[in-house]
Amino acid sequence: LIRDRHTPSLSRSRVCSATFRAALRAGHKGGDTALAPATILVYVPIAMNKMRVAKFKIGQVVKHRLFPFRGVIFDIDPVFNNTEEWYESIPAEVRPHKDQPFYHLLAENAETEYIAYVSEQNLLADTSGEPLRHPQVAEIFEKDEKGSYRPRNSLLN
Repeated sequence: LIRDRHTPSLSRSRVCSATFRAALRAGHKGGDTALAPATILVYVPIAMNKMRVAKFKIGQVVKHRLFPFRGVIFDIDPVFNNTEEWYESIPAEVRPHKDQPFYHLLAENAETEYIAYVSEQNLLADTSGEPLRHPQVAEIFEKDEKGSYRPRNSLLN
């Protein structure tokens, strides 16, 4: 769970996506900013008094349910948080609902690496064990003893 200093209670915690995205855009490689470590669960508000656990977590490798790409999650939005133009560009027959978590991925397919924004309903856990080649993975994540990805402490907020 990534929390910022303004939402200290667990019931009001959220993913602090702006910090992670800003660090990614800036190519942040750490520095002298002391940031708090993260835990695993991400609680996503559904309604005023209801919370749910996101199906996937930051650092988890996933693949798209319909298209041939995979990636590692570096950020989570509790609900859709992109432009209406982007949303409307998705064909209506496969357009996801906005009221679900959306995941930011360091993604790759057979040809290239890129950043993807994908709804929870369109993701599956990738259990292939294949390493990721996306160049920003090493900047944001480190591998633990089990081969899983975890955010570098210098990028957490």
